Formats: sequence, C-alpha cells, structure tokens
Amino acid sequence: MNYLSYHSVDVVNGQGTRCTLFVAGCEHQCRGCYNQKSWRCDSGHPYTDDLEQQIINDLNDSRIRRKGLSLSGGDPLHPDNLDAVQRLVERVRKECAGKDIWMWTGYQLKELNPQQQAIVKQVDTLIDGKFEQELADPKLQWRGSSNQIIHCQPLQ
Repeated sequence: MNYLSYHSVDVVNGQGTRCTLFVAGCEHQCRGCYNQKSWRCDSGHPYTDDLEQQIINDLNDSRIRRKGLSLSGGDPLHPDNLDAVQRLVERVRKECAGKDIWMWTGYQLKELNPQQQAIVKQVDTLIDGKFEQELADPKLQWRGSSNQIIHCQPLQ
C-alpha cells in the first residue's frame, strides 16, 4: 500500500483531535474529486512498518490526546490496500484502548466483499458512497455529497 500523507494531529477529518492517514488508490475516480492524485495506487510513499508504529505511538501519546484514527484517501477499501488497512485497524483495536476509527470509502456497504466487511466491522464510523458532484453540498458535515451515508456502529 502507498499513502499520500499522514497527519499526526488533525481536527478536520472526524470528531475530535485525530490521527489521519490518506492512502493511495481509488478505482471510483469520481467526477469533481478534490484528491485526484490519490487515484493511482503508486502515488505518494510506501506504507511501512515504521509508519504504522508511529500511528500507534501517536494514538497512545498522552501529551496530545487523540480521539482516534481517520482513514481516507484514495480509498482505504481499494483491493490493493486491504491487507495493510486490516492490519492497522486490528492493531488500533488491540493496542489503543478507547480510540475510535473513522473511514471514508467510495464503496457502499452492500457492495463490500468479505475482507472489506471484516475491516468495516472494526470501524466505528463509516462514510460510504461515491462523491457525486451534482449532489455536492459544502454545508454537509463529514461528507462531500448528499448521497453519501454516515454509518455508526453497529454497521449493518
């Protein structure tokens, strides 16, 4: 997996102060996407064990309290990202007590394959659906277009 950027302190992508990872790779390629450079899986930088450990360390850092982890992109549920994202969310669940996980994906819940479903079951808040430019509304919180749905645990 590759990633475009990692923000160890973020207050925009989800509730509270968070760590946010923007992954590379998106097959949806929505018209009007604000992050077209994220479409290619080889964009950005290789995701490493060191970065993963840094995310865990940042989430557990008591000097700057983070509410949780946000995963965006690109698309964290792109087939090329599944193994690394699954490992990361499993580590957050085991090693970062009380931290929540937010995720944005262009897939809809009903479209997910078994591995994607296994990842989503560990996510507290999922924003799903492709960005649709004709339904874009800057007044929406946490999503870009009105077709996108905010799901909170338990995800159905």
